Amino acid sequence: MTGFLDRAKEQARQGLEQGKQKLDDVQAQRAGNELLKKLGAAYYAERSGSGTPEATASALSALESHIAAHGSGFLNS
Repeated sequence: MTGFLDRAKEQARQGLEQGKQKLDDVQAQRAGNELLKKLGAAYYAERSGSGTPEATASALSALESHIAAHGSGFLNS
């Protein structure tokens, strides 16, 4: 009986870890998508005359930092 409970507890722990990892992945993807949106808006504003190159560079830098920390997988979705 103890072996069964140990296996059940281990499976529950693994399920929680997988769920947390999936949640972290989804949150990183959403953050990356938001940074892409901000970069696009900054670029459009710059090209239309209402933005600055500095704002575009700042948005690009934030996106590059996110990619360095979380990878670029969100770019393919």
